[in-house]
Order: sequence, then C-alpha cells, then structure tokens
Amino acid sequence: MSAGDWWRGAVIYQIYPRSFADSNGDGVGDLQGIYEKLDYVASLGVDAIWISPFFKSPMKDFGYDISDYRDVDPLFGSLEDFDRVLEKAHSLGIKVMIDQVLSHTSNEHAWFIESREDRTNDKSDWYVWADANLDGTPPNNWLSIFGGCGWEWEPRRQQYYLHNFLSSQPDLNFHNPDVQQAVLDNVEFWLKRGVDGLRLDAINFCFHDAQLRDNPGKPPEARVGRGFSPDNPYAFQYHYYNNTQPENLPFLEKLRALMDRYPGTAALGEISAEDSLATTAEYTEEGRLHMGYSFELLTDDYSAEYIRSTVQNLEKQVTQGWPCWSVSNHDVVRVASRWSQNGELNPAQAKMLAAMICSLRGSVCIYQGEELGLPEADIPYELLQDPYGITFWPTFKGRDGCRTPMPWQAGAQQGGFSNAEPWLPIPDAHLNRAVDAQESAADSVLNSFRRFTEWRKAFPALVRGDIQFLETAEPILAFVRSSDDQSMLCVFNLGGEDVTVELEQLANAAPVSEQPVLSGTPDANSLSLPGFGAYFAEL
Repeated sequence: MSAGDWWRGAVIYQIYPRSFADSNGDGVGDLQGIYEKLDYVASLGVDAIWISPFFKSPMKDFGYDISDYRDVDPLFGSLEDFDRVLEKAHSLGIKVMIDQVLSHTSNEHAWFIESREDRTNDKSDWYVWADANLDGTPPNNWLSIFGGCGWEWEPRRQQYYLHNFLSSQPDLNFHNPDVQQAVLDNVEFWLKRGVDGLRLDAINFCFHDAQLRDNPGKPPEARVGRGFSPDNPYAFQYHYYNNTQPENLPFLEKLRALMDRYPGTAALGEISAEDSLATTAEYTEEGRLHMGYSFELLTDDYSAEYIRSTVQNLEKQVTQGWPCWSVSNHDVVRVASRWSQNGELNPAQAKMLAAMICSLRGSVCIYQGEELGLPEADIPYELLQDPYGITFWPTFKGRDGCRTPMPWQAGAQQGGFSNAEPWLPIPDAHLNRAVDAQESAADSVLNSFRRFTEWRKAFPALVRGDIQFLETAEPILAFVRSSDDQSMLCVFNLGGEDVTVELEQLANAAPVSEQPVLSGTPDANSLSLPGFGAYFAEL
C-alpha cells in the first residue's frame, strides 16, 4: 500500500466533538478533549479519525450550519487547538479527516447576510432565490428533510430562498461559478493546514434543478428513506430535482483536481440519493471522489441476504471507485439497538458485527462508542436538543439518542465526560459499558475490537482484496476476500442460535491460528458456528 493510498481499507473512527470529551467543564466536548483522548483512539488500532464539524456556527443544527468555514467555534476551542490535535494525531500515526458542509451555510454567514439585503448586491445570486407564484405560494413543491416546505420567505428581497434542511441553513447557488470557487478556497484553507481527508456532508445536494421543476409524488410502499422516516412528508416525493443534478459532476472534478495538489489526501462523499448506489458509482469514477459513503447499511434491515445483496449491487455498479461502509453514525439509531435480537444487546453480537463490517471490501467508519457496544439512549422529550426530533416527536425521536456523551469512567461524575452537567444525559446502560469498565475485562467488546483491528492488519486480503459471496441460508453470511497472494474465507452467524453450515471451500481451508472473535468448529465440509460466531480461514 502506498502512502497516498492509506484510505483504501482504512478503519476510520468518527468523533462527534460535542460528545467525545469535555476539557473545560461547560458540558460540551471540545478539541482539547479530543487531544487528551488521542492515545485511547490510537489504542483502537484505527487508521484515521473523522471529526464532525467544529467550525464557527450558531449551532441550530449543531455545527452543520456554518457561519465561518475558516475558524473554530469558541465552544470547541481555537485554530491552535485544532493544530495541536492534528500534530498529535500525526505523531501517533493517525490520519485526520474533517467534515466539509458545502451545499449550504448558516443564515448567519456573511455571504447570506449580504445576499438577502436586495437583488443587486455582490452576493445577490450566491444563494437559491426564486419569486413567489402569483398567489404568493412557494415556487415549487420541494420539501425540507427536517419538516415542511423547502422554501422560506425573505421580506428584504420579496423572494423565497431554498433550504433542504433547516430554514436557518440556506442552500448555496452552485450554478454560480464564483460560489464554486469560494467553496473550493475554503476547502483549500484546511488542506494547507495539513488535514489528510474530507468527509463531504450531503455532497449530492450542491446543485438544484435550474428550472425548479416539481418533484413527482411517491406511493406509500416506496416511502422508505435514507435518514428520514416514512411518515416524514419528505418521503412522499422522488427527489429528482432538488439534489443529485448532473452539474455536480464537473464540480467534483474541480474538487478532486484541488485535492490532487495535496498528495495523500482523500475525499469521502456522503451520498443520499434516490439510487444511492448508482450515484456512488458515478461520484467515485476516475477523477472524482476517492470514496463513497452511503446509507444502505444504516437501515433497520438486518439479514444475511440484505447485507449480501447490498454489497453485491454496489460491487456491480462501483467499478472504479472505492466503497466505505458504516453501520452507525451521528444521524441514525446505534447499531447495537437497531440490529439487536429481541431488543436486547448481546456483547457477542456487537463483537461479531464489528468484525463483519471491517471484513467487507472497502474502508469502514466506526462511530464513537460503537467499539463499546453502546445501545441507543432513550432521551425524554423535555431533554431533546435535536430540532429534527422535536418536530417529528413522538413517531421519530430524532438523533439525540446516538449523540449522548462518551462514557469514560463507570463510577465518575458524568461518566468522566465532564465535571458539569452534559448537554445530553448519559444513560446508566452506557455507564455500565464505560471505557474503564471494559479496559480491565479481557473479553470485553472494547478489547475484542482492539484485537480484531490489529489482527486484520496482518491479512492484505481483508484490507484491500476483492470479495466474492457464497450462497448460504439465513442467518449465515459468507464470502471470500482475495488479494494477489492471499485468499480468506470469512463466515458470520448473524443469529443468536448455534448453526451448522456446509461449505465446499472448507476442504481447502486452513483456520487462522488466532480467531479474533467467538469462533466456530470446522469438520470436513461443515462448520459449526455458535450464536453470533465468526470463522476465518486461509484458502
């Protein structure tokens, strides 16, 4: 693997800074807190960290509404604090990726404040403005993911502006070349500072249909979403025109050309489209993004068939690019609850799922706390912070349940996260799984994760090899990873009961000397796997 290809097969640890570690006692995590915990991150055996937004922001969407792309919000520290994080991470052999939110800004950004004043100022067409219909209604039927109309009236201009998310997150007009250049200049600010990669939030939302055509309706049976629930009106439309426009491709090529001037940097695009796999294939073609990050394994679907067919479909479509898989992040119910059996968390399942996701072809993002097997927190309505959850309560409780602070010490005040009341509560179920409680238990989910990431590095086939799935009945997922000089058989029992499976590949398989997770017993062409067990063998 060349130094420039570090991202291929990388394990990337996502840090949500508000909830990672609070160094100054205000109840909110910060960059200094990340700095202090980087030795822990290094102990996980990960290759990189992805830090969610820490830029200056009014925090209406907790940092995804940026008012200054080139500065750190005082809540999180300073640019000097970020530089220290970057320097220490690099000294520990950890690459640093940062979120870049390009499609929209905060309504408190200087660009928008100028743009909204009138129709003739220098930034007048930097955002998506449109006249009202004759009856005063918005120009089309586009909706916001966060609820309601996707257009907001601005009395200064007597026009509507587009917002695909909160009304305080106006969409930039990427049809304007000056906007594209200004955005790229902001990106280069961080590349010059030494970051190793970018995670591009909602990257397919940069361009809108210039004709402002209505989105067609979607029948009830098709209202399954990527980050939104079927009862959200946003799910009632096919989003053909408010995002994922062909003009985005030349912009991605400009972005890639910029990054190519900084060798060794990588772009990971978050893609949520009507056909996310097809869009991922398109966005990761030669000369565009290095990796695509989609929502296909962030759903409630949990079966060997679903995982197998999802990966196979991507393999068929993504012929040039490189996938990046995830089963948890800051926007969805934690996998330990979402994919749990009978609603109960099983540590063996958490260990198996971590091994499984890290064995698929591609890179992988691990969300903070996933290495502890943390379940989703149940946050009462009166403590909710997420505007998304507040709007759609009670059928959708928002994203706060996966964003609660990291539990570092089981017996410490606020779980060792802070010496003040944190911005979200830490549930008892998390304190019981705190880092210090798991450090001392050799067979804990945490130590199993560490063993697996270190073990995986010794097998090139698992890091960068091809993948070929084997036909197996539920709940068995089996595949072969192959590199130039190595082939690995990987078998996972996604269910909680013991299972015996017959595989002809076992006849020529040599089990690895140290099975990294709860393992099975081979016998001729059959393999006995315990509930949530896994088996690895060289072919």
